[in-house]
Amino acid sequence: MISVIVPVYRGEKTIEQDINRIDNALVRLDIPYEIIVVIDGIVDKSFEKAKRMEKQNKHLSVVGYTHNKGKGYAVRYGMARSKGAIIAFIDAGSDIAPGGLSILLEHFHWHNADIVVGSKRHAVSKVHYPFFRKIISWVYQMLIKLLFGLSLRDTQVGMKLYRRRVLEDVLPRLLVKRFAFDIEILAVAHHLGYTKIFEGPIELDFSGASTITSFTLWKEVFSVLRDTLAVFYRLRILHYYDTTNKRRWVFDPELNFRINVP
Repeated sequence: MISVIVPVYRGEKTIEQDINRIDNALVRLDIPYEIIVVIDGIVDKSFEKAKRMEKQNKHLSVVGYTHNKGKGYAVRYGMARSKGAIIAFIDAGSDIAPGGLSILLEHFHWHNADIVVGSKRHAVSKVHYPFFRKIISWVYQMLIKLLFGLSLRDTQVGMKLYRRRVLEDVLPRLLVKRFAFDIEILAVAHHLGYTKIFEGPIELDFSGASTITSFTLWKEVFSVLRDTLAVFYRLRILHYYDTTNKRRWVFDPELNFRINVP
């Protein structure tokens, strides 16, 4: 089974379309699947609309909580309630074509991977996003390579697949709830020896980014940078993620990952 986590915040305008597109993409895989929609703060009609769809779709599960806690928290919240041997997440909002899940899954099996990440820089990816964001993304990836030794060309696309046993080992150690949670998972997994991490192609139309103000964009950039440096400090200086420091890990019962679920 593959579990697909869909974090949603203020998505009432696209939530129904998002769920249908993801469901249609997964039906074509002809394997057991589940879709877990996580409403990251019940502040609009996203939860209500998704719950209506849940009644008509046996593959769909909708969960949520009152206050916004961040995308990283939402993804981990969904993962903690998943059953699949392979666990994926995809951003809501229709920027990323969910049909790419099938291609990433092929890469996953072909490489016998631990993790497969969607990449804007893959040779056959079809992407449309602002030039300024391309520059920011390139600079950030150079920083990631320097800090963590990850030779990935892109780590921030909101579509990734993980082997369940990797998450069973990694998730209890994590702290990032908002920005840079992608990097925390990848860096910690790599540090623990899960080095079979590969990139796969995606189809991305991020033209909607033009609606984001410069202030908001720079706020996001600095927040991601802050969280990334914090991950580096915990990983390389404090050795917080090491098994020998297990007693220091922060336990959140809502994010308690269930182990050995068939």
